Amino acid sequence: MIIVSACLAGVNCNYKGSNYKIEKIAELVENGEAVVVCPEALGGLGVPRIPVELINGRAIRKDNEDVTDAFLIGAEKTLEFCKKHNCKKAILKSKSPSCGCGKVYDGTFTSTIIDGDGITTKLLKENGIEVISSDEF
Repeated sequence: MIIVSACLAGVNCNYKGSNYKIEKIAELVENGEAVVVCPEALGGLGVPRIPVELINGRAIRKDNEDVTDAFLIGAEKTLEFCKKHNCKKAILKSKSPSCGCGKVYDGTFTSTIIDGDGITTKLLKENGIEVISSDEF
């Protein structure tokens, strides 16, 4: 089984309250080949929500509130879900502070991208789950 970022399958759960639907990913879900998760929602963050970027490994909202704990909870719940459903692969939203794979925003809220992984991606990789960025899919 594959997990995918819910927003990539058309679920309106991104920080703006919308999605980044990729038709081929939505089809994987519709065909029962993939299941959706939103680590940020699993961590208790609402929709819509204030944008978050990573600063020194911490998840910081644009208004400077530290929401790292919510991101860590969401990452742990995502990992638990993967283990429960024997997921060995994930297709996650590029550049996201939770799901970004290989590239994330730099914490300045200026759309500047740097090398790095989101909090959930990092945890999944540490636990042997292959993560593919939506940009690579």
